[in-house]
Amino acid sequence: MTQSPDQPPQGGFGAPQDPPQGGFGAPQDPRQAAPPSPPPPSTQPPPPTQPPGPPQPGYGYPQQPSGPYAQPGPYAQPGPYAQPGPYAQQPGPYAMPQPGYGYPQQSSPYPGAPTPPPGGGSRNPFKGKPALAVGAAVAALVVIGGTVYAVTGGGGGGGDEKPVADKSHSSQPSSTASSPVDPGDGSGNGGEDPQNLNEGRKAGEAKVLWYKEAPDAPGSGADAPSMWITGKAAVKAAYKQVFAYNVGNGKPTWDPITFPQKICAVTPQKTADDKVVVAYMSGISDNAKCNQLQQIDLGTGKKGWSAQVAEGDLFDSTLTVDLTITGKTLMVGRSQSGTAYDVATGKKLWDKQRYGSACFPTAFAGGARIISVASCGAGGSNTHDEVQELDPATGKAKWTRKIPKGWTVARTYSVDPVVLYLTNEDKKQWNVSTLKNDGSLRSQVDVDESFAPECGWAILDRDLQGCTGAVADAATLYLPTEAKTGPNEIVAISLDTGKEKWRVKSPADESMLPLKTDGTNLIAYVEPSYDAGGQIVSIATGGTAHTTTRLLQNPSGAAQIESSFFSKAIDYVDGRFYISTTRLSGRTQSKEKLMLAYGK
Repeated sequence: MTQSPDQPPQGGFGAPQDPPQGGFGAPQDPRQAAPPSPPPPSTQPPPPTQPPGPPQPGYGYPQQPSGPYAQPGPYAQPGPYAQPGPYAQQPGPYAMPQPGYGYPQQSSPYPGAPTPPPGGGSRNPFKGKPALAVGAAVAALVVIGGTVYAVTGGGGGGGDEKPVADKSHSSQPSSTASSPVDPGDGSGNGGEDPQNLNEGRKAGEAKVLWYKEAPDAPGSGADAPSMWITGKAAVKAAYKQVFAYNVGNGKPTWDPITFPQKICAVTPQKTADDKVVVAYMSGISDNAKCNQLQQIDLGTGKKGWSAQVAEGDLFDSTLTVDLTITGKTLMVGRSQSGTAYDVATGKKLWDKQRYGSACFPTAFAGGARIISVASCGAGGSNTHDEVQELDPATGKAKWTRKIPKGWTVARTYSVDPVVLYLTNEDKKQWNVSTLKNDGSLRSQVDVDESFAPECGWAILDRDLQGCTGAVADAATLYLPTEAKTGPNEIVAISLDTGKEKWRVKSPADESMLPLKTDGTNLIAYVEPSYDAGGQIVSIATGGTAHTTTRLLQNPSGAAQIESSFFSKAIDYVDGRFYISTTRLSGRTQSKEKLMLAYGK
């Protein structure tokens, strides 16, 4: 059960298996199902269902559009989940059965691979990576092509304008229901609602507290990465600007920050004192770099320190960068190395460079820990990935985990505990493995299920922390199943054994995604349907009763707009639910929504 990854993969339980057509267990890509802007409710047909991807591995496999990763993992254990199709699951590198459950979804060549959300992330898809990653990324691009920018309802005027009534979303009869507070730029009197998003609000439904229109974006679209919620403000990056709105009434808490060029990366995390770091491009030419850093205080909107990220050696560029925060340390990842800064002062702390026999750090994940993933061997007979935990103060490796040859670390479902999603391009397999605090193998997911977390769009760039819907606490991994017929489920998996502990069905006909744990309960988001708003529910993680309790029911009047966020950031904080787009379409036919806030 704990075979060394240095040993060749073996058959049997735990080996990657052939996912069924449709991506058994692979992460799903919301973009794949993105419909065009909906017509008036009276004529609009039910929204299209997401086309099935290739066979996907079982539980724990991130889902993505047509992910061809069969479940057997890299840890060599017989996997009871071999499925027909081109991606037979094979024994994983860590000798353990690996069903597809829990595999993040995204469009990739592996059934069961994590799915990237529509519109993509903030990173450049062509960041320098090993050939293996490039091949997988290209296959993913083929699947996604054509839907990347067709996932939102237009991208019109500036974020400081009042929203214009869009008849395609507001053709329902008027009503006396409560109106959202101060839509548009937040400068109104708090009583107007041009689009009647709360129209016909039913008893028990929450209301749209406020909503914001998206700023202008190029016709090719633009990124609107991440979303940060503080005690006072909901802060959002979009194209070249960062906006902040009062959490209760939507009024601007500070003037928008505008950068000379487009934002190309942000820290998903904020510091304990509400600081974040944004990277923007050095220019608009094809040779422009994502190397300009700016610290921002989310409480005041003031700019802190700024810096330019230095280029690395040959082939180690800042065409794109990864940003992540752990404690007081900002980690900036280039294509083959990384540099750490003091997030409070901007002082350079240390570099993470090539080490050993040609090991190049290519991706970083942060939060409670800094996790580094390196590509080693440079395409030779010993090509493999390595995972390290780095000391935030010094950059020294606390431990190193060698990943068996042929396997690539595609995602980190969690950094504390460390939960990895791995793929094998040659064998079209995937694996979800949990590591102990010393880097040794703790378990591998062993559940016969298709999982469907929504994962960010990364083509040639490993976006380790780009998945929504994969949540872990100290003892349990929570993953959403793929909805095939009827509602999906959330499955709780033991991190000690990899086995299923319990599962809960979505309370509606739409899919349910885990969001976070609060120590006692799992908080999940139930997606909206054609005529009903989404829900926020809690699920008790202890005891034997694992039923859903509704915390918030979003209004049906805004269901179509809520459904239009195919590439989205979502959060539930202090009784309010926030949803924002992470990709601006750049269309001009109608106003595109940037963010909505819901509450009672």
